[in-house]
Amino acid sequence: MTAWLSDPKYIFTIILMGTIIFITYLSKRNATASDFFVGGRSFGWFTNGSAIGGDYLSAATFLGLAGLTFSLGYDGAFYTFSFSIGLTLLAIFVAGPLRRFGAFTVADFVAYRFHSKRARVVAVIVVLAISGFYAAPQLLGAAQILSMFFGTSYEFGIIFTCVTMTLYVGIGGMKGTTLNQALELWIRFGAFVLMVAAAIYGGLHYQQILTAITEFTGSISGTAPYTEDGKDLMFDGSVWASTGFLTPNFFHTVSLVIGLSLGTIGLPHILLRFYTNPSAKSARKSALMAIGIASVFFLFAVYLGVVGRAVFLQGGLSPEVIQNLVTGGDNMVVPSIAEVLGGKWMLGLVIAGAFAAIFSNLSGLFIASSGALAHDLYAQFTKKELTQSQRVFAAKIAILILALVYGALGLLVKEASIGHLVALAFTVAASTFAPIFLFGIWWRGMTEKGAIAGLIVGLAASMFMIFFASSLPEALQFKVPGIITVPIGFLTVYVVSKLDRQVPRDVNLFMQKVHAKHEEA
Repeated sequence: MTAWLSDPKYIFTIILMGTIIFITYLSKRNATASDFFVGGRSFGWFTNGSAIGGDYLSAATFLGLAGLTFSLGYDGAFYTFSFSIGLTLLAIFVAGPLRRFGAFTVADFVAYRFHSKRARVVAVIVVLAISGFYAAPQLLGAAQILSMFFGTSYEFGIIFTCVTMTLYVGIGGMKGTTLNQALELWIRFGAFVLMVAAAIYGGLHYQQILTAITEFTGSISGTAPYTEDGKDLMFDGSVWASTGFLTPNFFHTVSLVIGLSLGTIGLPHILLRFYTNPSAKSARKSALMAIGIASVFFLFAVYLGVVGRAVFLQGGLSPEVIQNLVTGGDNMVVPSIAEVLGGKWMLGLVIAGAFAAIFSNLSGLFIASSGALAHDLYAQFTKKELTQSQRVFAAKIAILILALVYGALGLLVKEASIGHLVALAFTVAASTFAPIFLFGIWWRGMTEKGAIAGLIVGLAASMFMIFFASSLPEALQFKVPGIITVPIGFLTVYVVSKLDRQVPRDVNLFMQKVHAKHEEA
């Protein structure tokens, strides 16, 4: 026991878990549905901006972005730009109006915009589909980290993370989730700052990195420790193969950028965050802060990926580091680089940062999905009048159900790439909710039938292109099919609304509400 208590990865992880428990305990009072789902709308722009950053910068960004740059060089960097574009679009077109609208869930927007229970049910289905796609890669990342660095089984990692999330979100609600997300953002940010500083201090400044990469003329194959029994560990089905969803093909690149850029507008757990601000002005400030944090974070991620590439090409990595890269692929590049740059202490901090990324994002997904089940389905369709405490209790039961569902999904994606799964989640969001919120906020002519058709067709097209694309001609087969599914989603909403023409009678009042010129302080 003494040995592992002196191991940095245990020390930092225990500190993280202890802090989460402490914050969750302090936030346990959730007397009303408003407290549980939106934190009483009490969070200022700095706290909520930090929480948005914490929610948005998931395992795909903390672990995946540097890994993509490591594997592909600067060809993988555009992945990061798409995230920044998405946050900017969200801040400009959605954040303020959504807060002025004010509600508890994403489905509330659709239901109240068109006074439609049918639209609410369809929206709930889409929320659960997007959240499932997004939760699976977070659980994958958690299980891989626990397996590689703590010696647990993959299955134990899934169960441990789901149990942690059940207690984390079920007890703390949105209040505990927000404070934990804000703290977890700065843990990750601090880890990246220290890694960048260590790289520069160690002589890995930009010019040195370019020299190491451009002047490399050797062959990795056949040189220990990158081979084992004649097998090329790095190029034979491991790190490089796991980035197959990124290709040099122009149309595939455009498809990925469309999905990632517009997907942010449709992510339920991100949209929900703007309900927690006290005003529209504060919501916009929160979004702008998140953009700033995310942009710096992405810059560091790209830099660290190139640092890892240079270090790898220079050779001399330990067999342990190589084994982590071989086993975890591009998902484990950041922890491996951390160990090279700062030894066990830096690795321990990064492992805690990775857990912080996973917990932060998963907690947002649990809150958004529990609202869909408890508030949008149970509370809206039950025949009895629920008290506030009964609404909160229903949300906690929903969290238990979600833990089981997400856990099952996590077990199914053991061999997948975190970055690819997240890109698929973004594409589904871009094809469904992005048209609904952009048209719903900025176009009076959108109708109930248009919204429902857009959600159903966008979701169906996404599912078909993800799971059955092989039945189509090769030219239409995309790893991330945003170039096809997103236009289908937007066109469906527009065409059906134009044909329907049954615009809600109070649409002008709705537009006045979400676009009100008067801003509260």
